[in-house]
Amino acid sequence: MIMPVRCFSCGKVLGGVYEEFKERTQKGEDAGKVLDEMGIKKYCCRKMILTHAETIDDIMKFNK
Repeated sequence: MIMPVRCFSCGKVLGGVYEEFKERTQKGEDAGKVLDEMGIKKYCCRKMILTHAETIDDIMKFNK
């Protein structure tokens, strides 16, 4: 799926946060510390980022 622009629970804008989060965690940084440094403190917003699964590449195969 495409990362939602806003948190479903509280409405905070998260659309521009995921790319930086993904890059930093792939480099080996701790996910919790990255979210803290980015200012993502609420549990609902953290859940949105941590549980996001990128499936758009799989879906695009069936675009016929």
